[in-house]
Amino acid sequence: MPAWEGPPAPYRIETERLVIRCYEPADAAKVKDAIDSSIEHLLPWMPWVEGEPQTLEEKTDLLKSFRSQFDLGDNFVMGVFAADESEVLGGSGLHPRVEPGGLEIGYFIRTSATRQGYVSESTAALTRVGFEICEADRIEIRIDPENEASLGVPRKLGFHEEATLRRRLPAKAGGPLRDVTIFTMFREDFDPASAPGIRAYNARGEQVL
Repeated sequence: MPAWEGPPAPYRIETERLVIRCYEPADAAKVKDAIDSSIEHLLPWMPWVEGEPQTLEEKTDLLKSFRSQFDLGDNFVMGVFAADESEVLGGSGLHPRVEPGGLEIGYFIRTSATRQGYVSESTAALTRVGFEICEADRIEIRIDPENEASLGVPRKLGFHEEATLRRRLPAKAGGPLRDVTIFTMFREDFDPASAPGIRAYNARGEQVL
């Protein structure tokens, strides 16, 4: 994955109901609980879940690697937490894997937090941050076209459905490569009103949005 060449993402974003922030190794138990309780829900769409459940030590090492990439400005993997940070509701982030000038948003949500609008809320906030702080030219969301629930998020937020490409996503266990539907938004098409009232903070805790 290429390193991001623009301004770095904030370390913490607050929305009306959520905290979206870089992971700390101390979050490992909460992340493990979110994933372990949702394996059946996530497995059809997230090939990395085939390696779950991880031990607490493995999860801690993974979060340390995420934090290292974040600190270096290479990749911005974030957890989606309840407002009081007592629970990990899912994961997301801004990923510089659609160069030049682009960031990709990926996301997952734990089973107990589905159908409550959390993915749309966090994705809207990250889209605003990607444009206004990271200065991306475009933001992409890539989804398996069979994942109807996930397809609704970029459509709701005004992303343009550009194309469905055949056999581009990693295969499920023992299966063929999967198709991918690509949604794109350019900076000039973004409406900040889609993510009102968010607050973002840098590594020093200074508010930057």
